[in-house]
Amino acid sequence: MDWQAFALSLRLATVTTAILLAIAVPLAALLALGRSRWLAALEALATLPMVLPPTVLGFFLLVLLGPRTAFGRGIAALLGHPLAFSFNGLVVGSVIYSLPFAVQPLVAGFSSVDPALVDAARLLGAGPVRLVTSIMVPLARRSLLAAIVLSFLHTIGEFGVVLMLGGDIPGATRTLSIVLYNQVENFDYAAANRTAAILLGMSVLALALIYSKAQTRGVPRRA
Repeated sequence: MDWQAFALSLRLATVTTAILLAIAVPLAALLALGRSRWLAALEALATLPMVLPPTVLGFFLLVLLGPRTAFGRGIAALLGHPLAFSFNGLVVGSVIYSLPFAVQPLVAGFSSVDPALVDAARLLGAGPVRLVTSIMVPLARRSLLAAIVLSFLHTIGEFGVVLMLGGDIPGATRTLSIVLYNQVENFDYAAANRTAAILLGMSVLALALIYSKAQTRGVPRRA
């Protein structure tokens, strides 16, 4: 077991999930409550990484963040190193790639909140921040939990974006998914079985957490 890759994967997933929540909660609230005709385009843009092949997304990010573009050179000058083939670069790629998995559950949860409650809060003088933090988020707790779990697991298991943008640098960009790929490529199926079992176990435990919360609150589980 490559514990270094395991720790890096957990770190990447934790940082990515925290950043995604900071972005996804206000974005989902805007998509659920807004009335602008441009919101459909914004939602489509936020959902694009879900249907875009991860290697394609990774390639575009590699070019954008590399020294061939003015943006990439500017970032390198600011940080002292390029974002490509670094942990910070993986965070950027992971946030973009997992964005739909944070936004979509929250949009569904916020949209299910009774509009009468939202209107009453507005009449009582609640601003956008108060409305989201005091009404929307508490009433969409299960959707928030789903967004957290899906974002975390999607980051843990991502491969194409990580490989294209970060390569395979031990201690810096080598995650569990890359370790699994290397083990299979080297025909080390015993080690690959152990790595795959860890990834599978994490997914099962996380999904069990979501459904156990739904069971506790009396929410019927869907088939």
